[in-house]
Amino acid sequence: MTEKRYLFTPGPTPVPPEVLAATAEPMLHHRGPDFRIVYERTLGRLKEVFRTENDVLLFAASGTGTMESALVNLCSPGDRVCVVTAGAFGERWAAIAGALGCEVDRLAYDWGDSPSADDLASRLAEREARVVLMTQSETSTGVVADVRSLAAAAGQGGAVSVVDAVSSLGAVPLETDGWSVDVVVSGSQKALMSPPGLALVSVSQRARDARGTLPRFYFDWERTRKAQEILDAAFTPAVSLVRGLDVALGLLLDAGLEAAFERHVRLGRACREGIKAMGLELFSPDDDSAAVVTAVRMPEGVDAGALLLLLRDRHGVTLAPGQGPLKGKIFRIGHIGYFDVFDVTTALAAIELVLAEAGADVERGAASTRALEAYAEPAARV
Repeated sequence: MTEKRYLFTPGPTPVPPEVLAATAEPMLHHRGPDFRIVYERTLGRLKEVFRTENDVLLFAASGTGTMESALVNLCSPGDRVCVVTAGAFGERWAAIAGALGCEVDRLAYDWGDSPSADDLASRLAEREARVVLMTQSETSTGVVADVRSLAAAAGQGGAVSVVDAVSSLGAVPLETDGWSVDVVVSGSQKALMSPPGLALVSVSQRARDARGTLPRFYFDWERTRKAQEILDAAFTPAVSLVRGLDVALGLLLDAGLEAAFERHVRLGRACREGIKAMGLELFSPDDDSAAVVTAVRMPEGVDAGALLLLLRDRHGVTLAPGQGPLKGKIFRIGHIGYFDVFDVTTALAAIELVLAEAGADVERGAASTRALEAYAEPAARV
């Protein structure tokens, strides 16, 4: 096996050396003054990244933890929730809601389709829902949904809007307050360039006022909010991960969120153009909204599992397979967070080599050349 490793999954994603170094620093007591300085700065930086004046609550969990937190804080047993689903993570919303005893009303699309705010408005006019659950970046397909219009439709329909921004926060625009999004959940391990293990949720006053009666303890928003108000933690936080996240947020904000959004658009464009130069077919949309993950249809006659294993074992390149009904039909290239165009060209070059070994008619070097050209083109606002 190769010693050099290249990670191109939709998460976890590569972590900058400065962030890794921060997580390896000596342990601090989580109720001591040294940690409180880091904690206060991190919570403040999170508000900047979420683009909100609302509380941003921090938990030691995966992003799925704050997905569950949204439901247990907002819903009561039997409440109807509308789930906008067009992929694996929309289905995760539905699975969590169903497990908690909610009535799940799916507004379901084929995997790879983009949800429509008009459809959501019509559904809510037919059947009211307490909460609307949606996914901004559906990493199983590469589609980035228009959550601004979806959240507006949810609000007009009388529902609390909840957005899964686990892979989109910090990668594509998300104006929590400007778009009147009630709840946004995310995680540390994607565009925020940190190790897995921290879950984040911004909570509007409207969402706080909509408290339901489902049982909760660790994920009780009010317990955590009250502790954070005095720079304390309701439970022992993941101290080392918070220190790493603090550094990562500093890097992101120092460079500027707009610069991050533009870089992700250009990386997505470079990846798509390189894939097409190879003669492969995209599954994800071929436009600048697809700035987080590029999904590619498997070439005819090439085994998906074998392709990914060869990429990993021979060239150290780890890509993601398809999920659910797309398993074996697509592969996915993540370009979220700590990436530049030369990372993308590395992935493309490895794919070229493996496809050529499999007998595909691939022009060597065409993908990387086209990717570099596409990256040099300025990004238009999405």
